[in-house]
Amino acid sequence: MLHDICSCEVSLTDERALSDWNAVVLGILSHGQNAATHLGRLLDRAPDFAIAHALKGLASLMLGRRELVAVAADANRTARAKLQLGGATERERLWCAALDAWLGGHPSKAIAHMEASLRLNPADTISMKLSHGIRFMLGDNHGMRASVEAVMPAHGADHPLRGYALGCLAFGLEETGEYAEAERLGLLGLELAGDDAWGLHAVTHVYDMTHQVGRGITLIDENTSAWDHCNNFRYHVWWHKALLHLEKGDVETVLTLYDTQVRSEKTDDYRDISNATSLLMRLELDGVDVGDRWEELATLSEMRSKDGLLVFADLHYMLALAGDHRADALTRMTARIARDAQRSDEGAKVMDRPGVSAAKGLSAFGAGQYDLAFKHLQNAQPHFQSMGGSHAQRDVFERLTIEAGLRAGQLDQTDALLIARTSIRDGNEDSFAQSRRTLIADTRALLTSLAAE
Repeated sequence: MLHDICSCEVSLTDERALSDWNAVVLGILSHGQNAATHLGRLLDRAPDFAIAHALKGLASLMLGRRELVAVAADANRTARAKLQLGGATERERLWCAALDAWLGGHPSKAIAHMEASLRLNPADTISMKLSHGIRFMLGDNHGMRASVEAVMPAHGADHPLRGYALGCLAFGLEETGEYAEAERLGLLGLELAGDDAWGLHAVTHVYDMTHQVGRGITLIDENTSAWDHCNNFRYHVWWHKALLHLEKGDVETVLTLYDTQVRSEKTDDYRDISNATSLLMRLELDGVDVGDRWEELATLSEMRSKDGLLVFADLHYMLALAGDHRADALTRMTARIARDAQRSDEGAKVMDRPGVSAAKGLSAFGAGQYDLAFKHLQNAQPHFQSMGGSHAQRDVFERLTIEAGLRAGQLDQTDALLIARTSIRDGNEDSFAQSRRTLIADTRALLTSLAAE
């Protein structure tokens, strides 16, 4: 029996196919743009390798595109047929079960199957990575951290993938507020795996949350080998760099990064759309004229508005529609999210909360109805975590909620939201918080003065 780079048994018998599988594993762990090429070569060389078909299906579902559900279903049927041939390992069967569960509307069960695989062999880094990735999409920050912590003893100094495991642990720690330890382990992981974009990105998140702007920019600039090989994840790293420059007030650099890097390729991938829409919205909230940049995002978002697979994606599509003032499209999408909230799968729960209220709030904000926008966004805000993504990604919705409150004149409630937002940042106020706290104080002073008169 052959063993892969994760020290797991595989049903492969061809050393060349094993090499392809190991390349797939490394490609996924490093977010490399060659992972799909290696997977295609593996399927050509070992068409009966069920776990490869399962991976194709799982990767398709992670892209959040309606048309790829059929691709995932086809991969699931093929994987099931290959299992019937016999010879598959228990880990391979668990991956196939994970795909089947997710297609059935239960991504949490997919996670359970990945965790069962990790119990078979805690050194199974790629199963850990997939559990981590699905949990990230579900907003399960504490689960992300606990899952990786449980397998770290099996990722000792002699494990060839220890650096990538440390990168995942660093991100879980950052998302649960352990910033110092996240920074330490993320930088250590980067020393062991110099191409670990996820680990670099974890430390960048630390610097964003703790308002260490200069260190964040330096980290990105001095570690290009960690992310310039990436698939579209490299656009996300450019997005982080743009956010850091925005915090410095360097708007010219931000717009240049947007045009030449963040949107250098006009894709409709929801992750790329989320980078772009959240950056433009931050700029507009800071009073920057972004020109006609909303138009192409809104056109692509309107085309994807019926996907209905991920609330995180839907709400970023709505940012584009609001930014380009497409009122009819916003109304249609809000209604579609409300319909999807009536489904019986796990995703419907998130469509219902925070989805429905957040969609109504974004639609109202786009129409300039700030009282209504604040009412709905404030209702959704306690549940933002469950839409998935990171604190940094969801922050655009926190900012919009606060901005709606300010424009609606709800000073006390808005101040409370600002305090809560700052508290998860180790008490560090960024420029957004500082400017809004100043505005609240000035408005209160003006009201007091007017009352006295």
